[in-house]
Amino acid sequence: MASEQNSKQRRILLKISGEALSGADGFGINPKVLSDTAKAIREVQQQGVQTALVIGGGNIFRGAELQRTGFDRVAGDQMGMLATVMNGLAMREELIKQGGNCVLMSAYGIPSITTQYQARLGRELLNSGSCVIIAGGSGSPFFTTDTAAVLRAIELDCSEVLKATKVDGVYSADPVKDPTAKRFEVLTFKEVIAKELKVMDLTAFALASEHNMPIRVFSMNKPGAFMRAATGEAEGTVVSD
Repeated sequence: MASEQNSKQRRILLKISGEALSGADGFGINPKVLSDTAKAIREVQQQGVQTALVIGGGNIFRGAELQRTGFDRVAGDQMGMLATVMNGLAMREELIKQGGNCVLMSAYGIPSITTQYQARLGRELLNSGSCVIIAGGSGSPFFTTDTAAVLRAIELDCSEVLKATKVDGVYSADPVKDPTAKRFEVLTFKEVIAKELKVMDLTAFALASEHNMPIRVFSMNKPGAFMRAATGEAEGTVVSD
């Protein structure tokens, strides 16, 4: 895979939650947040950074409460995966409106809306300068979009996963609740496990650790943070081997 990627080019996968797209609305897609996020992605691409994107679907559908009432878990997860397609479609159209090249791929085959996800095609599109949005999660229930993001980053031969959060890195405790919480700049996978720090869900984290896929946790709301993280500058917390 490495031979397919220009050695001078950086390739990242940005993971953002669906809730992030809703902004202060708390539900749905906020047009300004969508526009600002697309603009930030375009600016990163213009710096020569190849960019893939995985978006959650929690702003449209969350099946946890339904499942607690006996709703089928598989059907709930499938609905959630379809919600990520809706978010991906919105982001694709916004990126194209702003003058970018973008392809929406999905683990679910929806020929009239998306391109069927294939790792080799994804790498080719990234090399050609397109932003690649990967929707539909992993295509299987019981896996989060965090796990899907790590999986796709490995398949696409990305340099690292950039996980956008509400805080500017990984802390020893919740910084909102504990003002004495310490922010880490660098952590190893083993340290995260030993300190019981919440970076990603266990399956996603185990996959990243096994394949030594670095995870950079940063705040998308901090001015300039995404650009610094995407270009490999010091920003947020980096978790690696």
